Amino acid sequence: MNKNVRNGIFILSSALILSGCAPMQGPNATGGNQNISKTQTGALLGAALGALIGASTKGHHKLQRAAIGAAAGAALGGAIGYNMDKQAQQVAKALDTDVSTSPDAELDRSKDIIITKTDNYVKITFRDSMMFPTNSAELTPTARMKINKLIPILKEYPQTIIQVVGHTDSRGSWEYNKELSKKRAETVGNILYNSGLPNQIFVKGCSFDKPLVPNTTPENMALNRRVEIYLYPNAESIVDPCK
Repeated sequence: MNKNVRNGIFILSSALILSGCAPMQGPNATGGNQNISKTQTGALLGAALGALIGASTKGHHKLQRAAIGAAAGAALGGAIGYNMDKQAQQVAKALDTDVSTSPDAELDRSKDIIITKTDNYVKITFRDSMMFPTNSAELTPTARMKINKLIPILKEYPQTIIQVVGHTDSRGSWEYNKELSKKRAETVGNILYNSGLPNQIFVKGCSFDKPLVPNTTPENMALNRRVEIYLYPNAESIVDPCK
């Protein structure tokens, strides 16, 4: 494996706490639109960070600098959110599917590719049935073609952090599935890296630690076998995909 395709995830900074302070969704949200876009959320977080930086400086004009910092931060955060929205739509078009914000989107058994977005990332889920033969980390021709379709889009967003994650069902030992899930993630990660992408690329295998549904039937096991590609706007957005 290329050493540039690194395992693991970033350690999250304290800015992640701030990102949790902009829920703006659910029954307690104010206003008419409870499902705000990533652009709006990015602007809110950017404003908070900008105000914090501005207010932390010394001098008699601290409040003025905080206001200026908030405005600049909102503009920057809004741009980040817009780019993630745009990137999600481009990926969906290239893979001939759509973008979902539903937490249950991955349970749709009729789709081999599911693209979801949250306030922190875009996630592309590939069903195992289209990706790899049984007990193999060798991509099928169809899967390789799909992965290659992502490359021109990702090249437009060199700051996007890419994390490739493998998941298995519960048949076999945890150790065997850990290695298999990692190798599958590495296979996808190496295709992206070898294409010349300037992005930071990380891979991780989760074994069967994070099933979508209980591993009680062959149909459920098929849902749990998958490879996910997370697209993050920055290190503060990164999650542990195995938890």
